[in-house]
Amino acid sequence: MLSWELWAALLACGAAAGFLAGLLGVGGGLIIVPVVLAVLSAARLGGEHAQHLAVGTSLAVMVFTSLSSVRAHHKKGAVDWRIVRGMAPAMVAGTLLGSLVAGWISGLALRWFFVAYAYAVAAQMMIGRQPKGGREMPGAAGQGMAGGAIGMVSSWVGIGGGSMSVPFMSWCNVPVHAAIATSAALGWPIAVSGALGYLYSGWGAAGLPPGSAGFIYLPAMLALMLMTVLLAPVGAKAAHRLPVARLKKAFAVLMTVMASQMLYSLLRG
Repeated sequence: MLSWELWAALLACGAAAGFLAGLLGVGGGLIIVPVVLAVLSAARLGGEHAQHLAVGTSLAVMVFTSLSSVRAHHKKGAVDWRIVRGMAPAMVAGTLLGSLVAGWISGLALRWFFVAYAYAVAAQMMIGRQPKGGREMPGAAGQGMAGGAIGMVSSWVGIGGGSMSVPFMSWCNVPVHAAIATSAALGWPIAVSGALGYLYSGWGAAGLPPGSAGFIYLPAMLALMLMTVLLAPVGAKAAHRLPVARLKKAFAVLMTVMASQMLYSLLRG
């Protein structure tokens, strides 16, 4: 059972994740995964499957967060649905494959991968250097390759892929606000396919805590979902008014701290 302090931590995490997902097109899962992992650890739940549960739960939450965020962006006419149609099918395939493969990857290996990815994202945001737009969006084959790779990596980290899809679209001359909005739309098929994959790959696994559906911890999912759905539209609206570049640097500092805490726990054993 979770204490009221752990419930409060999940609600606060959901509020921050939802706002950042709408604001930056990235960030929801990168915050949710370490917080869910910490909650499970504090409650002595999950055991060797704690990282799988954190990633699966994050993807399940993102199903609702992405939908809420993209609705707000769509109302502003910022989503490029041609890109969504071009990349989403391969993203779904990559995410499904990655989430099924994750069932055979150790929780320790997934944690190391998450730490490395979080540091890479934080460094990119802190430097603030976006790829120079030197070309148009590639054709169907190029979009499929990019979508498949983004989907697979997302399934191992528990994110909607925005930290990869936004820079990719920026490199292809997609305006930043359109890239953020389109990334939110692409996050939904990633989240759905990833959540289904973790549901299947974890079904019947030994040692899962009560309230789990495969590698999804339902109590945490519900608490996080409530807050992310409420705050994602707020972040989406704020994306058109706030200094996104400065907020990304602040988010990079937060990611560095959270990744460092996870790294410390890994090294401590």
